[in-house]
Amino acid sequence: MSIQWFPGHMHLTRKLIAERIKDIDVVIEVLDARMPGSSANPALTELTGHKPTLKIINKQDMADAARTALWVDWYDAQHETKALPLDASEPAPAKRLVEACRKLAPGRGGMAKPLRVLICGVPNVGKSTLINSMSGKGQAKAGDEAGVTKDEQRIVLDDDFYLWDTPGMLWPKIIVPQTGYNLAACGSVGRNAYDDELVALELLLYLQMHYARHLDERYKLGLDDEEIAALHDDELLTLIGKKRGAVMSGGRVNMQKAAELLITDFRTQMLGRITLEVPAEFEQWRAAGEAAEAEHQAKKAEHAKHRKAGRKRY
Repeated sequence: MSIQWFPGHMHLTRKLIAERIKDIDVVIEVLDARMPGSSANPALTELTGHKPTLKIINKQDMADAARTALWVDWYDAQHETKALPLDASEPAPAKRLVEACRKLAPGRGGMAKPLRVLICGVPNVGKSTLINSMSGKGQAKAGDEAGVTKDEQRIVLDDDFYLWDTPGMLWPKIIVPQTGYNLAACGSVGRNAYDDELVALELLLYLQMHYARHLDERYKLGLDDEEIAALHDDELLTLIGKKRGAVMSGGRVNMQKAAELLITDFRTQMLGRITLEVPAEFEQWRAAGEAAEAEHQAKKAEHAKHRKAGRKRY
């Protein structure tokens, strides 16, 4: 089952960005440090790919520090791209952000040629909270859910630095299954777009392999890493449900409740600092997703060809 979420206002945002990008010097894409690949929007890359880009790896205080460093190096190695890790404790994010943007567009600056910057990202990556911390004026609506910002806003961070904030936007079709699950686990898709239990089980599969100690420390499982990794995901979620009191009459575990508890523990950092992907595995996921999509489109085209030939015969 793939996770998809592209409500109508996101289509309008896409059109807005396509129009605004003509006058933009630098693009800032805010990413979630827990999923720096999955939260990078390929549709934004298509729209803004020819512009210098600053990748803000936000919420780094919630992510695995060693993995964040891998992502910074990965993005820094890309053409006209700079990565900047940030978190809510950053004392002066505006200064670092403005300096990084000026380095990406050295030919812009001063009142005659003000630096024009577009800031964008998928929903719930902390973009609006970051903007408010930079401007100090609470200009951007913020909330712990996907899709709070709905309109474009212009914010002045310096006399010659204009920042356009756009609503959070996903892309019409998510072709990498792991990306959909990661977006759901981190709260970047609408609540009605996914099944809690399915997302929790996918999350557990990854945590079993890479963060078994985090699971044991939170839920007091009394198992070593190999034993945790060997459990079937249903068994592990059932065990977590028992440990967290998600038990119904008759001793049965409420799997829906257990799933909600696990996802909440992950989002609120009760499981510790976790990153759900590294660059190498994300590239493998993306390559597999692109190959599967290409095969699907080829079969679709072949089917349409046969249908058209059939109509001609009759």
